[in-house]
Order: sequence, then structure tokens, then C-alpha cells
Amino acid sequence: MTDQEILDKIKKGDESALDFLYKKNYRMMVNMIIKNNGSEEEAKDIYQEALLAFWQKAASGKLEMTSKISTFLYSICQNLWRKELDRKSRLRNEEKDGIVTDTQDVEERAKLLNMCLNDLGETCKKILFYFYYDDLSMDDIADKMGFANADTAKTKKYKCKKELDKLIKTRFSTQDFLD
Repeated sequence: MTDQEILDKIKKGDESALDFLYKKNYRMMVNMIIKNNGSEEEAKDIYQEALLAFWQKAASGKLEMTSKISTFLYSICQNLWRKELDRKSRLRNEEKDGIVTDTQDVEERAKLLNMCLNDLGETCKKILFYFYYDDLSMDDIADKMGFANADTAKTKKYKCKKELDKLIKTRFSTQDFLD
């Protein structure tokens, strides 16, 4: 598929373009993140986030391509990974500064998280529990949920995680988690 064919499919809402892009560029994106102190799991999450950002921009019709799609995706991944590394660095610095959580704080945060999880749709709730609590692979989740393949499960998990993040951010302030 050419870049123009991919863009045309995205504008039509054809998710086969997303699957094609995912598979075509996966190894390059993952290698870049692994070479920059990331894990394969972190790389998958970053790559999915980059694909979603690209998809939304392309589907909106506001995307002006001045390079190949793979180059554009690579840049998005680099930027997202830099932000993630900055976030990790800040967390390490906070730990060095003596910010320690006790068991009660952890339990309170778990309650807040569970409140938001309960408000997600049943599908999202199941996917997130399968992945984070049951430690199931994407293939296993796809089988349990009746999805076409692991890539579909990954995309759904990513969207559900974003929805959970949004719920948490709208209901709670940063102070709720830092006190």
C-alpha cells in the first residue's frame, strides 16, 4: 500500500490501514525505544499512542504530509518517548527527595482507581483486568473477548486505558494522589 492509499483508507475509516501501518513499522519503532532505555512493552504502548494520534489527525483531514508516513510516525514516537523519559526522571527525583507512600495511601489510591474502573464500560473493564490483573497476553485477551486478533485487542486496551486516564483526571486532582 502506498502512503496515499493508506491516507485514503484512513479518511474512509478503514481500519485495515491501521493494521497495515502497525505491522509495517512495528519493528523500527520498537527498536528505537529499546535502544533508548525502553522495554518492548513500553515501546508497544508508545507506538499504539503514536498510531492513534496519527489516525486521528489523518481522519480529521487536517494532516499535511511533508514526509513519508513512517518518518512521521517515527517522530511522534520519539516525542512521546522523550516525554515518558522526562516523566520517569521526575518520578525518580521525587523518590530521591523522600516522597514515600505508605500502605494506607496505596489503598486509598486503589479505591479511587476502582471507582473509575467501575464506571468504564464492561468491555473496557474486562480488557484492563485481563491485562493488568490476570496478566493475560493480547492473544489470550483477543480470544476471550472475541476480537479478530491481538492487534485489535491492543488497540482496544489502549483506548480503554486512555478513557480510564480521562475519567481519573476529570474526577480527581493531582493532590488527591500526592497527599
